Amino acid sequence: MTSTEPSADALTLAEIAGLAGVSVATVSKVVNGRSEVGSRTRALVEGLIQERGLRRQRRRIKPAGLLEVVFHELAGEYPMEIVKGVRTAAEHHGVNVIVSELGGRHIPGQRWIKEVLGRRPAGIITVFSGPTEEQRLLLATRDMPLVVLDPAGDPGRGVPSVGATNWSGGLEATRHLLELGHRRIAMITGPDLAFSSRARLDGYRTALDAAGIPVDSALIRRGSFHIEDGVVHARALMELADPPTAVFTANDGMAIGVYRAAHELGLRVPDDLSVVGFDDVATWRWANPPLTTVRQPLMEMGATAAEMLVKLATGEPLPQRRVELGTELMVRGSTAVPRG
Repeated sequence: MTSTEPSADALTLAEIAGLAGVSVATVSKVVNGRSEVGSRTRALVEGLIQERGLRRQRRRIKPAGLLEVVFHELAGEYPMEIVKGVRTAAEHHGVNVIVSELGGRHIPGQRWIKEVLGRRPAGIITVFSGPTEEQRLLLATRDMPLVVLDPAGDPGRGVPSVGATNWSGGLEATRHLLELGHRRIAMITGPDLAFSSRARLDGYRTALDAAGIPVDSALIRRGSFHIEDGVVHARALMELADPPTAVFTANDGMAIGVYRAAHELGLRVPDDLSVVGFDDVATWRWANPPLTTVRQPLMEMGATAAEMLVKLATGEPLPQRRVELGTELMVRGSTAVPRG
């Protein structure tokens, strides 16, 4: 029999390891496409899988089992919305949730990896952060599945991830401003390391290009998703000889920073300056005027990541390893037709 599909007599990782005369960790490396396995060993393991098939053992998460959610930092409503979604899905499966934080780092340190190995959660969700390849391998050998939510960088080969349609969101936000008649549209981005930030910027560029408007590098400012970035960059943008009539920011916090700078400069939003944010965090819906923004479904993203993790922890295959949930432009009071 020659088949890559699991059958009744398909082998488990342990059985393949026994026949090949190697460790289960080595077989796991081959299955997950790791490079640090010799060519002869790899060929032997792959041959056994090709001939007999691979059977992943189904298991149940213990009633007291934990899903761990790891944030680079716990600040604002962004992490709280994600935790709500994770908890909703986890409670459905009778699993508890623990939250940890990396103190602003996007890559876990050795202290965290030692602590998480000691806690032995059923699985781990990292948010806007992610372990190194060495750390991912260590988690895999301890049978701790990983899902990356809103990756801060490359999540790693074969690592499941959840995100939003950031490019489409950036495109829609910029198109909205173009349709109102704005032509000098600035953008305050997030950090370069963030895939989401780069995708939103690409959407902005695409919308301008489609409208036949050259991208002016003076109108693009690099932020780090903090309110202060909106304040500082908006001040600088409004000092240009030909300042923007609208600003699109890569998150809501920086948009509120733009509000603050506009107030300091005696400008009114949206009469003198239109502003669009990204995320649709509940707090900023009550800003004056209410913020036009791109809704990112944070709770749904958290719930989706948790569902994927439960499947992995119980040995079920995932129908897809990269999930992107749709964004939606929420038009409120911070955008209007430009003066003149």
